[in-house]
Amino acid sequence: MKKILTLICVSVLGGALALGGYKLFIEENPEQLAVEQVSDLPIYVPTAASSTINNTATIAPNFVEAAEKTIDAVVHVKNTSIVSSPMSMRDLFYGRNSQRAQVGTGSGVIISPMGYIVTNNHVIKNANQISITLNNNKSYMAELIGTDESTDIALLKIETEEELPFMAFGDSDNAKIGEWVLAVGNPFNLNSTVTAGIISAKSRDLSGRNLQSFIQTDAAVNPGNSGGALVNTNGDLIGINTAISSQTGSYIGYSFAVPSNIARKIVNDIMEYGNVQNGILGVVGGALNSKVAEELGTDTAEGFYVSEVTEDTGAAKAGIQSGDIIKKIDAVEINKFSDLSGYLKTKSPDDIVNVTLIRNGDEEVLPVTLLKPSTYVVETIGFVKNASEKELKKFNTEYGVKITKFDKNYEPYWNKNGIEEGSIITKINGNKLYSVDDAQKALKTRNFNEPLQIEVINKELEKVVYHFR
Repeated sequence: MKKILTLICVSVLGGALALGGYKLFIEENPEQLAVEQVSDLPIYVPTAASSTINNTATIAPNFVEAAEKTIDAVVHVKNTSIVSSPMSMRDLFYGRNSQRAQVGTGSGVIISPMGYIVTNNHVIKNANQISITLNNNKSYMAELIGTDESTDIALLKIETEEELPFMAFGDSDNAKIGEWVLAVGNPFNLNSTVTAGIISAKSRDLSGRNLQSFIQTDAAVNPGNSGGALVNTNGDLIGINTAISSQTGSYIGYSFAVPSNIARKIVNDIMEYGNVQNGILGVVGGALNSKVAEELGTDTAEGFYVSEVTEDTGAAKAGIQSGDIIKKIDAVEINKFSDLSGYLKTKSPDDIVNVTLIRNGDEEVLPVTLLKPSTYVVETIGFVKNASEKELKKFNTEYGVKITKFDKNYEPYWNKNGIEEGSIITKINGNKLYSVDDAQKALKTRNFNEPLQIEVINKELEKVVYHFR
C-alpha cells in the first residue's frame, strides 16, 4: 500500500513539475501580445491622420478666391436667329410666314472694362440679334465685332456707362497637366455656375485633321458653358470652354477649351485688322512614334517629321529640309502636329521663331520668319492660292486666285463645266479677289440667307458665275 501511495505522489509531483516547466519555458505569453497590439494602435493611427490633414491643407487650392475674382466677368449670351421651317396648313390658311425665331444660349467672358466680350463662334453663328446678361441681371444688346471659325472664337461689344468687371488673359503655355482649374459659365441657363477639375491633357485635337489644340479638363461642362471661362486657381483666364466629349450631349468626363494664348491672339487681330492674321511655317509631315521611327531609320521616337517643305515659305527660306525632325519651336516641345499648330496660332506674319531640329543625328537651331498663308480653302471648290502675274495674264485677267486642288465632292461638277485645277476665280459674291485674304473676307462677310456666287474663268477664257445654296 505504501508503495502504491508513494508511486501516486511521485507521479503527481512529476506531472506538476512538467506542467510548470511547459508554462514557464515553452508556452507563449498571451498578455505580452495584448500589450503590443494596444501600444501599436495609438502610435500608428494618430500619426497617419495628422500627416494626411497637414498635407491636404498644404496643397488644397483656394477655389473661393478664384471664383470670386471671375464670376462677375462671365456673362450669359443669348443668340436669336431667324430660321425657315416647313410651311404648314395653318401657315397657309392664316397667311403666316414660315420663318421662326430660334433662340440659342451660351456664355461669354468680359475681357475689357469697355465691354469687349469673347465667346465661341458657334454660340452666335447666324445670329440676327445678340443679347448679353451680366451677373447682376442687367441686359444689353451686343454688336458682333468679328469671328474666326477655325478656332471657334468670336468677339462682341456692349455699350455701358460704367466700367465692367473683366478678366485678364493668363499664359496658357504655363498651364500644367494635373493643375487645378475652374470652369465658369451658364449651363442649362443656370447663371454663374462654377465647377472644378484638373487639366487632363494639352494640345488635344478632336478633329483628326490636326486643326485644333485644346486644353482638356475633367471639370464638368455642359450645354450653355460654351464661351465661358476656364481659369486657374489664381483667377487667370487660361481658356475659353468650347466642347465636350459625350455620346449624350451632356458632360460625361472631359471638356475642351481654346487656350488663352490662341484666343488672345485672335481677339487682338480682329480688333486691329478686322480678321485673323496667321503666320505659317510651311512644313508638311506627321508625329513620330516607335513604328514610324523604325520605318524612317531614326533613333528618335518623339518630334515632328518633315516630309515636305512648301516652296516660298519661311521654312524653305530658312533651310528646313525634308527628313528633318522638329523637336522644339522656341521653348515649346513638339511631339505632335497639334503642338506645332497650336503654338503657331499664337504667332503673326513676320514673327521670327527658333526651330530646333534633328538632321542626320545632329541638332540644329534655325530662325524662321513666319509668312502669310498663300493658300485658303473655299467651300464648294477646294484649295486656292495667290496667282502670279504670269498665271493671271494667261487667263486675260488682272485679278483672281488660282484653284490648286478641288474638293473631291465637287470636282466632277466643276470639270463638267470646263473648270480645271489651275483655273482662276475672279469674284466671290461680287467681291474682286486680289489675294486669298480677299477670298477669306468675302466668305466670312457673306449673307447666309443668300446664295453663294462664284465667278470663274473657264478654259474658253469666259467668265461664268455659279450659284450655290
